[in-house]
Amino acid sequence: MNKTLLIFLLGTLATAGQAETTSPGHAHEETSPDAALTAEPPHDSHEEEDHDEHGAHDKHETAEEHGHDEHSDENHDEDHAEDEGDDHGGKGHEEEGGHDEGGHEEGGHDEGGHDEGAAATLTGGQMTLADIQVKALAPQSVDYSLYAPGEIMSNGYTSFRVSPRVPSVVLRRHVALGSHVKQGQPLVTLFSESVAQAQADYRRAWPEWQRVQKLGRGTVGEQRYISAKADLEAAEATLLAYGLTSEDLKALQTQKTKALGEYTLRAEIDGSVLADDFEQGQRIEAGAPMITLADEKELWVEAHLPADRSLALPEGTKAEVVTPNLRVPAVVSQEAHTIDPVTRTRTVRLLVDNQSHRLHPGQFAEVFFQFSTEKPVLAVPEGALMRGADGDWTVFVEDHPGEFKPVEVELGRSLGLLREISGAAPGARVVTEGAFFVASQIAKGGFDPHNH
Repeated sequence: MNKTLLIFLLGTLATAGQAETTSPGHAHEETSPDAALTAEPPHDSHEEEDHDEHGAHDKHETAEEHGHDEHSDENHDEDHAEDEGDDHGGKGHEEEGGHDEGGHEEGGHDEGGHDEGAAATLTGGQMTLADIQVKALAPQSVDYSLYAPGEIMSNGYTSFRVSPRVPSVVLRRHVALGSHVKQGQPLVTLFSESVAQAQADYRRAWPEWQRVQKLGRGTVGEQRYISAKADLEAAEATLLAYGLTSEDLKALQTQKTKALGEYTLRAEIDGSVLADDFEQGQRIEAGAPMITLADEKELWVEAHLPADRSLALPEGTKAEVVTPNLRVPAVVSQEAHTIDPVTRTRTVRLLVDNQSHRLHPGQFAEVFFQFSTEKPVLAVPEGALMRGADGDWTVFVEDHPGEFKPVEVELGRSLGLLREISGAAPGARVVTEGAFFVASQIAKGGFDPHNH
């Protein structure tokens, strides 16, 4: 190879070395051995031949070194950017998320600490401010009451409804609404054509019977004797059925009745006039109510309970009847076996003493049935029960002083202001007042803005 070609190759290599040396980002690299050759003068032909033999190899190595250096520089730049990103992201995660090793402990999001995460720790000041009360859970016999709306009513067994037995016209009234009457006292005088006919029949039958009876059965004959007696008995029975009394019949016997057709209805019991819905001169049909009498010394109270018959209220069950200005004891006397078609409730009838006449039919009242559990039960106030995150009922138990955790329970009977529960251990210290505040603190502690 001639000398000119060797010089050309050395110049090309020198130019490439200078370009690599002066390129941006590579100023710190050392000059390549091939570039250093440009500073040496050419020697003899033997050296030139050696360079000619190894020139192509040197050129190939130089190109590989140049490519390797550029690739290394690119990787170095990318690694440097990733390191900066990692440093920046790590700082941001630590500063913003705060979920380092201590963060898990403070936030309560440790995978193995579900019970600890659901707990709430309160200071003494918080408990005092929220009026949180804690009580040890212990079996106890509970006296409780059941409320039901009720109405005061007249006692149907000591009341009497006065009505004509035949169509009649009102002639005179003798009592007024609210009057207290005695048994046998006149209430109203009526007139009826049917009564007049029955009175006339009685007037004829009575003398006839007197004559036949005086003559004797053997004189008048058996048939006449029986017929006279039957006519008198039929007339007497008719008048008694119309509402006349034995005194009225005696008056007919002595012909002292002023006018046929008039008759007077009298009080059958001692009591008070609760209703007198009629007017003088009014025609009253048979059976239509005119006057209602009631003995108010003992009244009924009809309580309306839900149709559920799981609650047994046997005769003699004690209760308390409450009106705006009076509280009186009562006892269950009857229980209906049908459901009211309008209110869809069942009726329980109670007896209440009213000797003081302070209760009156038509009043509304509140009825509280009194019960007592047969065996000791675990019970908490209704306010101590809260819904958990899964919808189950829970109570809050004080695990350590000031630390509360939810415990799932099953609900039993409603015992007035208390509720029977199961699932909590006897002796557990349960929050009886302020459970809502404890639940809010647990919910607040469980909130995680980073969704971890």
